[in-house]
Amino acid sequence: MPLLEQVLDTYPDKVKIVYKNFPLQRHKYARNAAIAALAADRQGKFWEFHDLLFENYQKPDDPKIKEIAQQLKLDLKAFENDLKNPEIEAKVQRDFLDGQKAEVRGTPTIFVNGRMLKNRSLQGFQTLIDKELTK
Repeated sequence: MPLLEQVLDTYPDKVKIVYKNFPLQRHKYARNAAIAALAADRQGKFWEFHDLLFENYQKPDDPKIKEIAQQLKLDLKAFENDLKNPEIEAKVQRDFLDGQKAEVRGTPTIFVNGRMLKNRSLQGFQTLIDKELTK
């Protein structure tokens, strides 16, 4: 089971995950991939799209993005329109700027109540979450 799912299972009523985009500029396709995932979200398929993108992280180019959209049986016309939606582009940019303010340097970076998680193991999560819950 993926680590974040383990965390949610451990703290079902106390933890929620908020995903923010931080497309690294050195990755040629990162911004387009972030926009595509948010376009997929408009059809309720964010996490599925996200997971397939990460499985194909070496080259999430436009043909791969379209292939993933087809694989998930997205409405391709709506998806293509959303890829050009300025609201989605603005959301990616806001997320990126939030990440810069929080001193994010790479991905993934995880925060618990605004505190950067250094130990990305289940024990690391539990230690920081438990500390935050006692406040």
